[in-house]
Amino acid sequence: MKEFVIGQNDAGQRLDRFLAKSVPLLPASLAQKYIRIKRIKLNGGRAERDSRLQKGDVLQLYINDEFFEAPREDNAFLTVAVPKLHIVYEDANILLVDKRPGLAVHPHDGAEYGRTLIDHIQAYLYQKREWRPREEHSFTPALCNRIDRNTGGIVIAAKTAEALRVMNQKIKDREMDKRYLAIVEGTPKKKEGSLKGYLFKDAKKNRVFVTDTPQPGSKSCQTDYRVLTTEKGLSLVECKLITGRTHQIRAQFAHAGHPLLGDGKYGKLNKNYERNYQALYSYKLTFAFTTDAEGLSYLNGKSFQVEQVDFVGEYFPNYK
Repeated sequence: MKEFVIGQNDAGQRLDRFLAKSVPLLPASLAQKYIRIKRIKLNGGRAERDSRLQKGDVLQLYINDEFFEAPREDNAFLTVAVPKLHIVYEDANILLVDKRPGLAVHPHDGAEYGRTLIDHIQAYLYQKREWRPREEHSFTPALCNRIDRNTGGIVIAAKTAEALRVMNQKIKDREMDKRYLAIVEGTPKKKEGSLKGYLFKDAKKNRVFVTDTPQPGSKSCQTDYRVLTTEKGLSLVECKLITGRTHQIRAQFAHAGHPLLGDGKYGKLNKNYERNYQALYSYKLTFAFTTDAEGLSYLNGKSFQVEQVDFVGEYFPNYK
């Protein structure tokens, strides 16, 4: 229990606004719930969210100690009262989540505390009591792969330290089959093929470049693809990453003369379509382990996919 004695400078404020400033990790909806069930009391009695605080009032908060900590990246999950996740698969070790475009996976992508995919995942596991941060000490549920903010698709989260270690190694060893759906402008000459080249990153411009010949600091890149259907100057393609470089699919198709629809970074926005971010979705994941996966061996050969990708129905309504 924490107790606040209201001073002159805090007098006159509404209770809910005082709580938002004094306990920033406590979500507004959860604060309202605690007021309702009397875990937040004013002068030993019932409080109301719009109660006006007076000098000398005593506010008693019967809530978990972690809510009183300073906001940081590692406790931002506390600000999520109702986790919003589209779960594709879950077991005791991993969680597969369909990340929707527009949602950042980490705060490093410029998102505020409590507004990233990892925040919602950690809040979900914390509220299920599968993860107890004050008892774990060293382990925190983490993402095994990342997807750009405006790209959607399946993200793997590890719920245990062993799962994180094994899954990270499998991704490094390319023992995963990841398939993407993308809409490109125009129609590739070959309905099925490989885009090969060399990719290097310009950190100052925050973008990558693809060339046909090696350049200093470049790495080889390869994307296999097949055209699924074509309509009105657009092609729906399935892509398989052979290498996993930054912005690989986007940069390679742009280099090949077929930029992704809506990709203003590597192409030009098509005025005929109201889309201002790339039509790209990591829609299918297959675990294809070729070496020992230890406690995750039961996943070998299993495949998971997002059944409905919004832009497919929007631009190719007749495709099934």
